[in-house]
Amino acid sequence: MLAEDDRSELRALCEATLRENWRQGTSKDRGIPYAYTCPSPGHYPWQWYWDSLFAAISWRHFDPSCSRRELSSLLAAARPDGFIGHTIFWNTPLTGVRRFTYNVVPGDASMTASIQPPGLAWAWRIAVGDPAQEPRILAHHDWLESHRDLDGDGLIWLVQPDESGLDASPQFDPIWTWRAHALPGFVALVHRNRRLRYDLHRIVRAGGPVCAEVATNVIYSLSRSALGRGSLTEAIVERMYDERTGLFWPVARPRLKEHPPLTWTALAPLALPDLPVEIGRRLVEEHLLHPERFWLPFGMPSVAADDPTFSRSDLGRWHQRRYWRGPMWINAAWLVWLGLVRLGYAAEAAELAGRTTAAVRESGLREYYDPYDATGMGQQHFAWSTLVMEMVDQDPRAPSSYLATTELHGGDRSRANVEAWTPNAPIQSPPSP
Repeated sequence: MLAEDDRSELRALCEATLRENWRQGTSKDRGIPYAYTCPSPGHYPWQWYWDSLFAAISWRHFDPSCSRRELSSLLAAARPDGFIGHTIFWNTPLTGVRRFTYNVVPGDASMTASIQPPGLAWAWRIAVGDPAQEPRILAHHDWLESHRDLDGDGLIWLVQPDESGLDASPQFDPIWTWRAHALPGFVALVHRNRRLRYDLHRIVRAGGPVCAEVATNVIYSLSRSALGRGSLTEAIVERMYDERTGLFWPVARPRLKEHPPLTWTALAPLALPDLPVEIGRRLVEEHLLHPERFWLPFGMPSVAADDPTFSRSDLGRWHQRRYWRGPMWINAAWLVWLGLVRLGYAAEAAELAGRTTAAVRESGLREYYDPYDATGMGQQHFAWSTLVMEMVDQDPRAPSSYLATTELHGGDRSRANVEAWTPNAPIQSPPSP
């Protein structure tokens, strides 16, 4: 447990980073007010969908009004049919080489035509209130159900690896092969999908590949539960869980001949509050706590350390940046930590929080970290790394992945009234903040 001085120092660092990265204004083309937290001041100037979800969750520790404004800006960018893009450009146009690699249709679009893990309803539940009271969130889920559920079982499918937010994760290597993220063929994939307007069914008819990715569907399931539309845990277990390995694996079309490399996403269902306990315990005891696999000195790596694709470097063969191939990311650690808390692994949850926090104290709020020595990597002043506060200042709702009810949002957590949560049942709405 952190000493009070250390906790105060960490809290001050997180608040300063969020405030430094805050952007607000009015869009020039539509006259829409916006306010959001850019992921980092230099490399990432725009509003990224899932970055904003994590920033909004962190903001409630400091200024809950920013949580609402952050998520409301995503909703303000939505199309009338409910679609919200991966990246929203607001008043900073897409320029340079990114015009060739970003998923835009047409080239001067105000946001991308691709998605990211749809956790808006879940983040709204955590940081703002009842998402079912916001019609634009309902429309967003209507779009997802209509356009990304390929088999009618609720799971959503991705048309590119970057739609997962996990970009170059090696789990995608056997799916997209030479067209995987940050490889030469990725530009060809983007341009093919532009012609098909990022339409899942057209891309399937063109031969794919497409993927139902584990972590994406975990986050989507949490959002559906937050909205009262029902958990997808049963479908995730049925379609993705392998009893032999005790792990979850992505589903792809064309179908994979063998399991892909082992990444942290195989453990992501730990964040599901209705995951069967026996499955959760296997994930923890056989894999997460394995000292040569995921239980490393400075947090959980994004790829199992004993997998041949694991790398402490973030550079590819041509010195291009390739993300999610080994280093530790705080949002992933937090999602898995939720499972430790729920399943009663109190000491292990505290240890994971301590190792993750130690990386931040060693190197600041970086985009990701070397899991062996805590070297900070990627961008500095990275907004979603402030999620470390969720592990340091634990919300009483954490064991239910925040789906239980409480009296307050973003206020005095000592007054939280945590109740039992039943999957697939309506969730009692907390009072508006």
